[in-house]
Amino acid sequence: MQTWPQALSIGLAGIEAPGVLALLDELSETLARLTGDSGAQSFSLDDLRMEGACLAVARDELGQVWGCGALRPLVTDDGCVAVELKRMFARAGTRGVGAAVLAFLEAEALGRNVEVIRLSTRRVNERAVRFYRQHGYLHCAPWGRYVGREASVCLEKRLQRSTYGAGTA
Repeated sequence: MQTWPQALSIGLAGIEAPGVLALLDELSETLARLTGDSGAQSFSLDDLRMEGACLAVARDELGQVWGCGALRPLVTDDGCVAVELKRMFARAGTRGVGAAVLAFLEAEALGRNVEVIRLSTRRVNERAVRFYRQHGYLHCAPWGRYVGREASVCLEKRLQRSTYGAGTA
């Protein structure tokens, strides 16, 4: 098991940044092992090149990557400004990295005037479902590619400016 430092910084990064592709590959391998699916069919690196998409990466003081998460724009039927949370991952043995990356991405979304963050995860990934529920995500109706997929759990969180200490707009 790797030891990880307590001092992390989280920031936006491109896919070409050191360690990012290896971390995304590690995520795909972990998902395949846990769920039987790497998630590659519902995410492409090109998604990160879309206007409005972003990737957050947690690094230690030596530049080692420990976690990541991405947002990509999502068109909704109800006209709200939404993003989909993708590629959330924290390396095994870390504590708090996933929560820190999620909080960073939620604040980033709020700064972009996003009203709701949606995500889908595999039902069999009970740890992920619990994690999102603990962070205020609620079940929602499936959308797009997730409609009719029994293996998928769709969740969302409505963002409120006061939740992140930003005051009123």
